[in-house]
Amino acid sequence: MVYIDDFISDRKTLELVLDNLKDGIIAHDLDRKIIFFNKEAEKITGYSKDDVMGKDCHEAFGAPFCGDRCSFCGTLPDLEHRLEYPVTILTKTKETRQIEMSITGIFDKKVFKGVIASFRDMTKYTELATRAEELTSFSGIIGKDSSMRQIFQQIRDVSQYDYPVHINGETGTGKERVASALHSESKRARSPFVPVNCGAIPEGLVESELFGHVKGAFSGAVKERKGRFELAHKGTLFLDEVAELPKPMQVKLLRFLQEGVLERVGGEKSIKVDVRIISATNKNLAREVEKGNFRKDLFYRLNVIPMHLPPLSQRRNDIPLLIAHFLKRAEDEIHTTVPPFSKDAIRVMMDYDWPGNVRELQNAVQFAIVRCKSGEIMPMDLPMELRAVPENGFAPYLPEPRINQGKLDLESVKTALERTGGNKAKAARDLGVGRATLYRFLEKNPLAADFADSLK
Repeated sequence: MVYIDDFISDRKTLELVLDNLKDGIIAHDLDRKIIFFNKEAEKITGYSKDDVMGKDCHEAFGAPFCGDRCSFCGTLPDLEHRLEYPVTILTKTKETRQIEMSITGIFDKKVFKGVIASFRDMTKYTELATRAEELTSFSGIIGKDSSMRQIFQQIRDVSQYDYPVHINGETGTGKERVASALHSESKRARSPFVPVNCGAIPEGLVESELFGHVKGAFSGAVKERKGRFELAHKGTLFLDEVAELPKPMQVKLLRFLQEGVLERVGGEKSIKVDVRIISATNKNLAREVEKGNFRKDLFYRLNVIPMHLPPLSQRRNDIPLLIAHFLKRAEDEIHTTVPPFSKDAIRVMMDYDWPGNVRELQNAVQFAIVRCKSGEIMPMDLPMELRAVPENGFAPYLPEPRINQGKLDLESVKTALERTGGNKAKAARDLGVGRATLYRFLEKNPLAADFADSLK
């Protein structure tokens, strides 16, 4: 904690020290009024002290300096502990800068008085890292495969423009995360990022959800309500599953893209909204146009800059990296150490096709963490679909069952049942015994019988 008495004592000496730091320093009170701004802060942001001193932080910079990470956009925060996070800012000349931010509360005899923040320009380091082969993540997206490094570079190239972007990729490939990265790396980063799943909204409510409505526009409209477009003003609107939009709504969306104005449901007033549109779908939008399900003119409006996200099966080298990432996230969430994956378990995951992509991989890691009862996650701890023998005859990496020439034990029976997905006939063959022998063993061993039933 920083105490205000220490902060203001011998102010000239303090300012001299802070002005010679290589970190930008900014401080403001509980009303967001800026009370300190050092020379490095001027250099990084392009704003002078005269531009910002004594002004509301949001007004001085034209938007929250910390973007969506701002702690002073709602109720007063609890800043007894330091906050650290990366953020993209917009300089006075509208250039983007990637900075590392560290925020600490200013306290006077344990009374919260404001905040002091230090920040460092990491733009050059980020650019160098983006070109380096060892880069493993970018703006929250995990991957080191060459296809993902191309995505990272494309995000950096595209984010500086307001042109519409259409992201195509299978379910679970991370389309919303890429859209969020496009926003956070852009000059709109300090304004809202508003995602909306077009396929999850009932058809009768799509227009109201996107464009808002006036009071009394329909039954249940008891008050005026802004739609997602207005909520995203000055920021980015992400239209996920855009192919699911009904035809009448496609017409209204096209009109907005052409004119930049909208009308709320039941209203007559035209409202001008400044918003960047990013759309996404897991379908082939051009094929939907051919089928007559999607308007061709709207397709060309949305597909100005196309991006394609590869499925996980086409970047298998990222699987161990993603496993490590999800294990670390699990540890952060439950505040305890989780077991690592064994080499055999990783090989099983490397050979699986992952139809649900990264989202399915995350679910599998979470399942394995819960299932594991030892110090290492083994193949038998993975979800059943990963351990099933596929049609091509490939046998997953599972421990071979012990064949005891008619003498069965609980461990070998459980392993055989796991291997065969609960198929008792196949398990008996693997164990080298007749089915009757296995059934008698299950009758005499309730634990084994319960385990077999759990696999059904």
